[in-house]
Amino acid sequence: MKKTLLIAALLTVGCTGVLAQQGGYTGPKSTGVVNVAQAKQMRDDTKVTLHGTIVKQLGDEKYLFKDSTGEITIEIDDDDWNGLAIGANDQIEIYGEVDKDWNSVEIDVDSIRKVNQ
Repeated sequence: MKKTLLIAALLTVGCTGVLAQQGGYTGPKSTGVVNVAQAKQMRDDTKVTLHGTIVKQLGDEKYLFKDSTGEITIEIDDDDWNGLAIGANDQIEIYGEVDKDWNSVEIDVDSIRKVNQ
């Protein structure tokens, strides 16, 4: 019984040591705040943060977003609004990822917030 407990303890310590050596953040890298022109040039699935305004609604969950460098379509799922009301003059920050197709670039928004003016 003592031998079994000792082996189990050694295995636990050994496994923990291996896991600690291989630990760390493995998720996608954030590029920080970028503008629309930069976002349009980025690779698919790149995480981005943009500041600007929503100009108008294009469809069900699609909106036209604008900053000083241009416009881009963004997609905001209904559950990502979290009760936030945004007007055409409100400065916002969106965080999401670039969604590139053959002939279009959009931002799939994960979170949105008003920015103090």
